[in-house]
This record gives sequence, structure tokens and C-alpha cells, in this order.
Amino acid sequence: MSDTDQRNKIKRLAASLQKNPEDSFTKFALALELLKMDEVSKARVLFESVLKQDPDYLGVYYHLGKLYEHTSRLHDASNLYRTGIELAEKQGDQRTRLELIDALESVMIDLNHENQT
Repeated sequence: MSDTDQRNKIKRLAASLQKNPEDSFTKFALALELLKMDEVSKARVLFESVLKQDPDYLGVYYHLGKLYEHTSRLHDASNLYRTGIELAEKQGDQRTRLELIDALESVMIDLNHENQT
């Protein structure tokens, strides 16, 4: 997808979000598209908004956690993954639970390495 196509997609999602600012799906989709354009801080704000407004939106735990990892917020990522694992268990979503466990294990390795240096 070209930069122009990507920006047009972002504009469409942003326009849709203006019409329905509480739409978690659109916020989440827009955050993912912004990440593709390396608009990390805007994506973070949207992911955090989804999390606050709709804490049962399971997909946000993985993606916001990865964003936190990318921005060296390893403790925040670890806490988010743990919460997401609990939610995935409650929702019976085994696939997402396993993805979050893998992500948590990876971040714990990084945290342990960070503590050793």
C-alpha cells in the first residue's frame, strides 16, 4: 500500500471516528494504521483510550503492550500482558491468551536482562 493510500485510509477512519467517537473498533483500527506510518504517540493515545473506555476489548492488550515494549516501557507492557491474560481466560480466548503469555515471557526476559546490567 502506498503512503497516499495509507494516509487516505487513515483519513477515512479518522472521519468515521469523528462521527462516532466511542467506537472502539474504529479507534483500534486507526491506531494500527497510525503505527504503520510510525505515528507511535498518536497510536498510543488511541490504544489507551480503547483500554479505558472498553477494558474488555481483548486485542488492545497485545498491541498496546507491544507499543510499550517498543518505547521501552517494559514494566507497563508486563502489567498489561498480565491483565490481558486474565481477561482472555475469562473470555475463553485460548489463542489470544497464549499470544499474551508469549509476549509476557519475552518482556520478562528483557526485564531480567535490564536488571542484570
